[in-house]
Amino acid sequence: MKVRTGQTEFSRLCERAGLTPAEAGELLAVSPRTIDRYVSGKGEPSNLGMRILKDAARRGSGGPRPVSFRFIDLFAGIGGLRIGFQAIGGHCVFTSEWDAWSQKTYALNFRDNHPLAGDIRGYADDPSRIPEHDVLLGGFPCQPFSIAGVSKKNALGRPHGFLCDTQGTLFFDTAQVIAHHRPAAFVLENVKNLERHDKGRTFATIMNVLQNELGYHVQTRVISSEHWVPQRRERVFIVGFREPTTFDLKALELPAGGPKLGSILERHEDVDPKYTLTPKLWDYLQAYKEKHNAKGNGFGFSLFGPEDVTRTLSARYHKDGSEILVAQPGPRPRRLTPLECARLMGFDRGDRRWKIPVSDTQAYRQFGNAVVVPVVEFLADAMRPHLEAALGANPALSGAGPVTVTRPDREPAFSHG
Repeated sequence: MKVRTGQTEFSRLCERAGLTPAEAGELLAVSPRTIDRYVSGKGEPSNLGMRILKDAARRGSGGPRPVSFRFIDLFAGIGGLRIGFQAIGGHCVFTSEWDAWSQKTYALNFRDNHPLAGDIRGYADDPSRIPEHDVLLGGFPCQPFSIAGVSKKNALGRPHGFLCDTQGTLFFDTAQVIAHHRPAAFVLENVKNLERHDKGRTFATIMNVLQNELGYHVQTRVISSEHWVPQRRERVFIVGFREPTTFDLKALELPAGGPKLGSILERHEDVDPKYTLTPKLWDYLQAYKEKHNAKGNGFGFSLFGPEDVTRTLSARYHKDGSEILVAQPGPRPRRLTPLECARLMGFDRGDRRWKIPVSDTQAYRQFGNAVVVPVVEFLADAMRPHLEAALGANPALSGAGPVTVTRPDREPAFSHG
């Protein structure tokens, strides 16, 4: 291929890969402004970004074609799952997210995006309204299954899990979409406690639906984020392929070590004083912890320094920040800023700059409910060759005969023939 003189390395790689700059921006999950910098030579992609482009260029010039597939993003939140699978060549064709504030953040950070759908339940009733796709991604709501969610519902005398008439049934809406479209693969994500909820019966029901009723080859693994970000956040990933593969989720070797909190903190002088706890709140948190320590309980705030790895960031962080307080000069600690939360979750990382168009309260909720992006990027990269093989030999949407999914507390939910 003839290469024009005066081109930047970025432009040369794009040309060899057969990508427009905009398509390269989507592949690398960076903004149009950043792409303009790459084209003009005022900047260049990160080492990972260059590796992705060089791989695409190699494949685009006589080698095997890069994996190219369509995926859908269900219960999308602010797009953590999308980033990882977009980076390996996927094109998102449908997004469902019911929360209006999360939609706002999602739309701003994925500027070339299609219109966003709201509640998935209307689409699950008629899955033909969802575009055809090769991969389904879904972080179905975890509240009915998490320890905190179950405890709250028990205290209120409400049902949880599969007996819940609202969020507890959303897994089955996901199953309806899988049954109708028969994607080549899916990736589902949830809290670690999903495996233990209701003495394991909830998880057994999910696996029965995916393996026995839908006929997928399914693997699961709990992965902690501390290998990529300074946060211990354990989540269960459920990966299914329609056809047998050699993919081995449990055999994946996680990176050694991991960063510390100081790597994502803003400079002390740049942090707005509003993030420092008020004297009243700090006194309350100290008294609360002292009271429970006297009873032998571990409840209370957690204080972290630059050499530490934090606890899990939660959606309630906006209330008092007690699970992750940052030590700083002066008599009182502070909360993480929204930008630091974006870094702690891996949304703002390397050349990727994450835009936060919502209030601090909404931002904390969004990041507390999100998936850690580098974990998904790691998983997507590991799945890539198996997706290539699956899509090359067994195109998606080929159908697999009648499928019926049943709910344990009602008549069969649907039949697909």
